[in-house]
Amino acid sequence: MSSRTTRTARPSRTPRTTRRTTQIFYASTLYGVATLAAALDSGCFGPADRRLLLLANNAAVPETAVAPDGMQGFARLRDRFDRVLSWNEAIAPLHPSGWTPRPDDVPLLERHLRRLWDLGDDRLELAVESVQVTPGLSIAQLFPDAALDVYADGLMSYGPTRNKIDPLVGERVRRLFHLDLVPGLTPLLLAEFGAAARVVPTEAFTKVVAELSEAPAADGATGPALLLGQYLSALSILPPAEEEALHLRMVRGAVAAGHHRLAFKPHPTAPQSWTKALREEAERLGAELTVIERPVLAEVLYRELRPALVVGCFSTALLTASTFYGLPVARVGTDTLLDRLRPYENSNRVPVTIVDALLPDLADPAAVAAWAPPSPAAVAGELAGLVGAVGFAMQPQIRADLRPAAEAYLAGGPSPADWRYFTRRRLTVLGLPGGLPVPRHAAVRRLARRARRLKRAALRRVSGR
Repeated sequence: MSSRTTRTARPSRTPRTTRRTTQIFYASTLYGVATLAAALDSGCFGPADRRLLLLANNAAVPETAVAPDGMQGFARLRDRFDRVLSWNEAIAPLHPSGWTPRPDDVPLLERHLRRLWDLGDDRLELAVESVQVTPGLSIAQLFPDAALDVYADGLMSYGPTRNKIDPLVGERVRRLFHLDLVPGLTPLLLAEFGAAARVVPTEAFTKVVAELSEAPAADGATGPALLLGQYLSALSILPPAEEEALHLRMVRGAVAAGHHRLAFKPHPTAPQSWTKALREEAERLGAELTVIERPVLAEVLYRELRPALVVGCFSTALLTASTFYGLPVARVGTDTLLDRLRPYENSNRVPVTIVDALLPDLADPAAVAAWAPPSPAAVAGELAGLVGAVGFAMQPQIRADLRPAAEAYLAGGPSPADWRYFTRRRLTVLGLPGGLPVPRHAAVRRLARRARRLKRAALRRVSGR
């Protein structure tokens, strides 16, 4: 279905005697725009008089990064919307990720945006990619009377809401639209507000990806092993040197698994020096490595190249490769990340947990060759239990309702494999199986607390010298 066909199939306009209904869709990535396009093509959103696409470039220095409307294929999705707006321009010179409206200014700012975007007194419906952080949260706050939907940001949708959201925003969320990346697993995101999880059909998403491609689909020939880069040092998860070493592990592991044609898709903001080191390592191992520099979704490459193997750390694209395109996949470095993520409630923990528990390790070529996606029933059992337990340990106040599920999963104490997902301290603080026994006598507890305070004070004095 072409985008133009989608436009003409839209339900009839609302009569002029009533208020117009305008839908505003916010996105900061082309992946988000593609998800919205698939949702629109599938009829996930109701009829409207106008549909506006609000884009934001959240890069640290937006002027140096490619915005969603500058990426390959965006023009093919453009016709699904009546108008494209820029959030960066609306709030310039402020940065999209660093600005939130003051409560007293909301009425004034809403009136300003309605004039700027010619909204008049339209009835508004918002769809944002996250209400946990800016700018999605800011947009939701600026239109307090608008109906609100959220569409999921990849694997993070399976984790709990990372922050306690103002009920004036959270209670407005009607639905959570998400791609079925892990069939059988239900998202935890925003469930505390009763948001209904709705799947965006896989067929609609892959059809949109086909629109984004400028080349025909692979004719069946096996392509190179595709290595997915992630800029983890920018998130302060790993130092740059360790992240570069992680990418080198991808090259060595792929060659050890028998792949001598490699393609590397770097993160758009990653240093160029990393690709030079990868080329040199591949050449040393007798392999050929191509760096894909064009700004394109990984899913487009799956269609065009049909990779023999997709390797990554915890990218959502690993799951689209296996679930949507049936490609072999392997993970690298998840054990290190599970140990390094700080604090424990870091929102990347559930994506890393899912990839670590579900996908084979590149260091085990036999496991990579034999791996097959688990059935939805198996996922709904073991993996859902693990994710629920990790979700409660991450956000015990926001998702207190998950305690019974966590206790059931950890009954008898964590298995040896489970210790990579939990810490003894966390289990102890939450009173979960596997934690250390806590003295019940009040006097003993007071002495223990005093000892901890004295220890922290001593450490501060030592570090201050």
